[in-house]
Amino acid sequence: MNTISSALWPWLALAGLGAFHGLNPAMGWLFVAALGLHRRSRGLVLMALVPIALGHALAVGAVLLAVIVFGTVVDATFLGRGAGIILIVWAMTHLLTGHRTPLRIGMQTGLAGLALWSFMMASAHGAGFMLIPALLSLCVTPGTGVELAASPSVPISFAALAVHTGAMMAVIGGVSLIVYDQGLAFLRRGWINLDILWSLALAGGGIFLLAG
Repeated sequence: MNTISSALWPWLALAGLGAFHGLNPAMGWLFVAALGLHRRSRGLVLMALVPIALGHALAVGAVLLAVIVFGTVVDATFLGRGAGIILIVWAMTHLLTGHRTPLRIGMQTGLAGLALWSFMMASAHGAGFMLIPALLSLCVTPGTGVELAASPSVPISFAALAVHTGAMMAVIGGVSLIVYDQGLAFLRRGWINLDILWSLALAGGGIFLLAG
């Protein structure tokens, strides 16, 4: 049972982080819903999910690829400690200054602009770094302290990215359609600010890596 749990938890974490990212308005659902309302098109809400997913996946995938590349030449324990420090510093920066991006996209943007916006927002929020603890747990045997092997790590990282992005898009799609159908008044009735939770998730990932 413990073996099953240890093998399953990273995948559940990847899906859970995907759902959490999907709930964050900064990751796309607010823009998608507003774009659909602006153009009065429910179909556009669904269509906009594609560039949102593409931009987010590219930003997160770049981080996962960097982890694998560094992991093939650097001891996995050292890599985990370094990633943990980065996560904690990122969390503190977010708490002190918030996340800002110089990119401004208006309601007249096309799908390419939406993909670029999604990429920039995911990068600025450190979304990909949140997945590092789960990825290292999948690719490194605990206690070995060895370098990552690229051959098994690359397909695992693609699967991790697919699970994460799929969960995120399911949540973004659901929330966007609810907001589109009920109007922005829905936000005044029941939405919360996720900035603090986002920072806690970053810091929690960092602590996990440092304590592992």
